[in-house]
Amino acid sequence: MLKKIPKLLSPELVRTMMEMGHGDEIVLADANFPGHALHSRVIRYDGIGIPDLLAAILELMPLDSYAEHQAALMAVVPGDPVVPVIWDTYRTLIADAEPRAVIAEEERFAFYERAKRAYAVVVTGEEALYGNVILKKGVIK
Repeated sequence: MLKKIPKLLSPELVRTMMEMGHGDEIVLADANFPGHALHSRVIRYDGIGIPDLLAAILELMPLDSYAEHQAALMAVVPGDPVVPVIWDTYRTLIADAEPRAVIAEEERFAFYERAKRAYAVVVTGEEALYGNVILKKGVIK
């Protein structure tokens, strides 16, 4: 056990975040995301929702203030009537951690391509549709 590390974060996830460098990205994926098909470095967080995990990660990991966007959401597919209300929660959590953060929306297949280049994918039990988010790691100032 260590002090000040959120208990929700597994040793594997903490190690992964420590290994990441400035500009590396991590995907927090919902339960429908094809994480294993897209990436070889997948961490499972079945049964855990993204908001709690996102809050815990943001306690330790700075976001990239040098990038145009510090986070990205998977945009709703045109014609899909889904309104991803979970995005409001993500925006609040990210703004609380990094008040100047800018969050982009990526078209579905562009999001998948970006996920392929990410450092790791964390597949969660999040059931909200379009619940995926990519975080870009920054530097400690």
